[in-house]
Amino acid sequence: MRADEDDFAVMLGRAVLAAWGDMPRDIQEALFEIAVKDHPGDRDALAKLLHERHPRTVHAG
Repeated sequence: MRADEDDFAVMLGRAVLAAWGDMPRDIQEALFEIAVKDHPGDRDALAKLLHERHPRTVHAG
């Protein structure tokens, strides 16, 4: 079975989650804003997940 765009998005998403704590803050913020752009209702839940998985991730504002 050949992977499609959704499969690649999941693969990339998992990689981002794994590497999140090692990314520079500006990259984290840019990716976060892109991720929640069309899903504003999920903003708090995603922030909570990221903070729980990567405690050093703290919002500057």
